[in-house]
Amino acid sequence: MRSVSMEKTQTQVIVNEFIRSVYNWMAIGLGLTGFIALYVSNSPNMIRLIYGNQVLFFGLIIGELGLVFYLSARVQKIQASTATALFILYAALNGVTLSFIFLIYTSSSITSTFFICAATFVSCSIYGMVTKRDLTSLGGFMAMGLIGIIIASVVNMFIRSSGMSMVISYIGVFVFVGLTAYDTQKLKNMAITQPAGLEAGVVRKGAIMGALALYLDFINLFLMLLRILGNRR
Repeated sequence: MRSVSMEKTQTQVIVNEFIRSVYNWMAIGLGLTGFIALYVSNSPNMIRLIYGNQVLFFGLIIGELGLVFYLSARVQKIQASTATALFILYAALNGVTLSFIFLIYTSSSITSTFFICAATFVSCSIYGMVTKRDLTSLGGFMAMGLIGIIIASVVNMFIRSSGMSMVISYIGVFVFVGLTAYDTQKLKNMAITQPAGLEAGVVRKGAIMGALALYLDFINLFLMLLRILGNRR
C-alpha cells in the first residue's frame, strides 16, 4: 500500500512539474507578445514600416505560420534550445502583427477583454485537468470547427460582411473554449504516461509544444472575444 501511495505521489509531482513548466512558458510567450504589440503600436515609425508595406506584413504572417508548422513537424529532431528559441521568436513576431489591436480598440476594452479571456481560459483549463470525461471526441469536433472558421474567415476577407464576422467570432469562442479544455487534458495525459527518466531536453520540448498549443488557444480566444466585446476607437 505504501509503495502504491508513493508511486501515485511521485506521478503527481511529475505531472505538476510538467504542467507548471508548460504554463510558465505560455506566460512568457504571452508577456512577450503583449509587450512587443504595445511597443509597436506606440511607435509611428514601426507602424508605417509594418502596415505601410503589405509585402512585409504578409511576410511576417507567413513567417509565423512557417514557424508553427516547422516546430510541429521537427520538434522531435531539433534541440530543446532551438525549440525554445523558435517559440520565443514566434511570440515576438505575433506581437508585431497583433499591434493593430491597440490602434483599433480602446485600451480599457482591451484590458477588460483580456481579464474576461483569462478567467474563461483558466476555467476551461481547470475543467480539462480535473474532468474524468475523455475529451478526445470533443477535440476532433473542435478541430473540424476550427477548419470551418479558417475557411469562413478567408471567404469573409473578400465579401467583408460584418454580420458574418460576428458569427465567426461567436463560433470561434465556442471552438477555442473546447480546444483549451481538450489541450489541457491532453497535456495532463502526456505527463502521466511519459516514461520515467526522460532526458531534460525531451521534457523541455514537450513543455514548449504544450505551451504553444495553449498560447494559440488563448490568443485566438482573446481575439474572438475582442471582436465581440471590444469598443473601437
